[in-house]
Amino acid sequence: MQGGILWMETMMRNSVVFLVGLTVTLGQMAIADVLTGKDAKKALFSQTDVAVEVVKHSFLVEQQPQIVGSVASQQPYYGAIAVSPDEGLMSEATLAAANYHSVEAASVAAQAGCDAARKGATPCVIVALVRPKGWEARPLQLSADATAAFRKDYGGKGAALAVSAGSGTWGMVKGANAADAALAACAAKLTGLNDCQVIVAD
Repeated sequence: MQGGILWMETMMRNSVVFLVGLTVTLGQMAIADVLTGKDAKKALFSQTDVAVEVVKHSFLVEQQPQIVGSVASQQPYYGAIAVSPDEGLMSEATLAAANYHSVEAASVAAQAGCDAARKGATPCVIVALVRPKGWEARPLQLSADATAAFRKDYGGKGAALAVSAGSGTWGMVKGANAADAALAACAAKLTGLNDCQVIVAD
């Protein structure tokens, strides 16, 4: 799955929140300088383990912070959940964006989707952030799916990886003109954005 948005339904049974998929595009975000494959592998985090930061807000009452944390822990990094303060957690405006290349990009997506769906006057706010377990600032950040694909398929010499920092998409190619081909593969997955950049090349 490339970066995407999940629509949190207003249904809750036995403390389980049901999610339905929704895709969006977002604005450009800054990304890293070009690294070698060897340096990129050193910078990447675990493919699956996540750490969740629940952001406290007064409208999250009783067990809702725990529910937010539980839902967020099931999302691939990097991710964010946005909620309309006027409508509360169990609203159709509540959105979870996951599988982006940074929490900043995920937050932009979640907040934009929530604001587009909210009925209340108050802008949506971020209530949770999803990062890799043990996160720290490093020269490279990739979504969980891009991390897994890179570790499995990056070809070393003659290979290149291009990513869209705003959408969470990527393109990875090995062979002649790999950098240009990776850019083209990344761009082919985009709608409404033109932010693909090569970030790993050998």
